[in-house]
Amino acid sequence: MDAQSRGRAEEIDPADQWVLNPRTGHYELQLDHSAPQGQRPVTSPRRSRGTRAEAPASPKSPKSPKGPKPPASPDSPSPAVPKPRRGENPPGRRSGRTRKDGSGRNRRRRLMVVTGGTLAFLLVGGSLGAYLYYNHLNGNLRVTDVGDAGTGGFKKDQPINILVIGTDKRSGAGNEGYGDSGSPGHADTTILFHVSKDRSNATALSIPRDLITNIPACPTKQPDGTMKTIPGQKATRFNTSLGQEGRDPGCTMRTVKELTGITVDHFMMVDFNAVKVLSSAVGGVPVCLEKAVDDEDSKLKLGPGEHRLQGEQALAFVRTRHAFGNESDLDRIKTQQQFLSSMLREMKSKETLTSPKKFFSLAEAATKSLTVDSGIGSIEKLTNLAGELKSMNLKNVTFTTLPVLDNPAEKVKATVVLNNALADPLLQMIRGDVSLTEVEKKEQAAKDAADAETRAKQDALMQGPRAAARDVRVDVYNGGGPAGSASTTLAWLQNGKGVTKASNLGNAPAKLDATLLEFAPNQADQARALADIMGLPASALKMGTADAGPRTAMKLTLGADFKGAGIPMTAPQKAPDDIQRVEADKAVCAK
Repeated sequence: MDAQSRGRAEEIDPADQWVLNPRTGHYELQLDHSAPQGQRPVTSPRRSRGTRAEAPASPKSPKSPKGPKPPASPDSPSPAVPKPRRGENPPGRRSGRTRKDGSGRNRRRRLMVVTGGTLAFLLVGGSLGAYLYYNHLNGNLRVTDVGDAGTGGFKKDQPINILVIGTDKRSGAGNEGYGDSGSPGHADTTILFHVSKDRSNATALSIPRDLITNIPACPTKQPDGTMKTIPGQKATRFNTSLGQEGRDPGCTMRTVKELTGITVDHFMMVDFNAVKVLSSAVGGVPVCLEKAVDDEDSKLKLGPGEHRLQGEQALAFVRTRHAFGNESDLDRIKTQQQFLSSMLREMKSKETLTSPKKFFSLAEAATKSLTVDSGIGSIEKLTNLAGELKSMNLKNVTFTTLPVLDNPAEKVKATVVLNNALADPLLQMIRGDVSLTEVEKKEQAAKDAADAETRAKQDALMQGPRAAARDVRVDVYNGGGPAGSASTTLAWLQNGKGVTKASNLGNAPAKLDATLLEFAPNQADQARALADIMGLPASALKMGTADAGPRTAMKLTLGADFKGAGIPMTAPQKAPDDIQRVEADKAVCAK
């Protein structure tokens, strides 16, 4: 039976509603919301090219209303379309009422970018475009109000930071063997996904669940609408920032900010079931193994070579801790990053992009898997977010892990602590919006060439001896930094860095966009030392023409670019060689 003859008793197969538009070369979901339910005319994508869609006669009028012509592709000439005879529909066009001004049609049909699951493998895959059931998909989403834990909304002209949380909470049939029985779940897999300001690149930073850190006090909205502040906790596992003691994803967002110095805009959360349904929706995720695996705990049993995993096998692959490396959580993170990279490639593959059935299955699986904050708690908002990322090339998406060391306080190694020597420059790069991959930026290259001579002169100021911290004299002014910046910087310099001859002179007479250190030629060694301590760029240094007296202080004015004491204003332009990384466009075999 065809879709029309099934009537109200049965639902229309979504795959039958996709039609290949010959003008654009893309499949489109053809829906007519003006027709009574169960009587929506559907054109099947299986019909032969050039065959006219037979429209049922309207009981009110023998004429079929005229609809707008589909837009022509800018890359190819429009094919000739014969003019229909009176009373007939053009090839590929449905009958149905259409408002003359087009506004009703535009509200009914939304061009949706398919997103879901985790940010890494869904939002970057946001070049998938389709007409979807708007209200239906909205109903699939689960939304959590996290208050002021995030920024409340990403901005088009600013970097985007989204926290992707995979929880070990049990849900769905077949997940009884995973996670802690009766537990509300932990932050089992956490990825801070940073998208650059110019949308050319992204960094996905995995945070180990067993990292010892501090969890701040977390205001949390209760089911009855009241607010409750959950006390903070010192020196505990990162994964307890979610679920335990009633903590919600907003608490994980706050913990990440305290740990990294990066404010999170939004969160996306999924559980075990998401891996199974999403991997199945794309028809399986390709993985490669260097050796055979037989893990009794996860039930993963695979031979060496390439495999396409979905459902239970896919979940076992990302959950196994005893199959690869030294059987630690850190090696499991690498396996998960390889799996997510492969899923990204699969979602952006031609096979997925051109398959109506995969399209629809992916949209359903993605939205049913997601819990998000209210700032992106609708398909429209998710679509806007995905639209920011749709043109990003996978070669510019890098997965990495926050560098850690075994906890020196433990005899039996079970937790880890930050490896500050590697973590600090990596976090500086993310805060400074510096890509971990080589991204061609023509505008920046032209600007650098034009400013080469100026930069050379500035860089020369940094060449030479450094004074001891105790010999640095500086007056600190706040000329645009956060309130209290001068006093907090003074305390930080005196108590933490040994700059005992620093003074706080309050607010500057004028505000500056950029921090400025003014000094005399005979104070250059002091200026270099202070620049090293504070992470000032060479462009922040301004040398006068006359020498200063022996007790004259330099003048440091904190500008609008100042984020806080101890937060450098310059980021390394190259990541440390020893950090772990996985590039999303490259297939890597697990070992």
